Amino acid sequence: MELKGLYTAIITPFRNGRVDYEKFKELIEAQIAGGADGIVPVGTSGESPTLSMEEHAEVIRVAVQAADGRCKIMAGSGANSTEEAIFLTKSAK
Repeated sequence: MELKGLYTAIITPFRNGRVDYEKFKELIEAQIAGGADGIVPVGTSGESPTLSMEEHAEVIRVAVQAADGRCKIMAGSGANSTEEAIFLTKSAK
């Protein structure tokens, strides 16, 4: 994958202690409409450590689905635990 252009480390919005997937999709739409070449879900915007591994994987899945090939997705899969980073990388693939 050639990396060029604008990639946004997009936030993961929350409402009432849960990921707000509808707002997340709206944010993705706004980035695409604004000309972003790609987005980085659960990148370095700070919320990654607050998500379970399953939530983390779901955020990436929703991002891919919402973007629907209109921009590239660079899934964040870093973690403080090697086991968690391996799980997240495999699930992102």
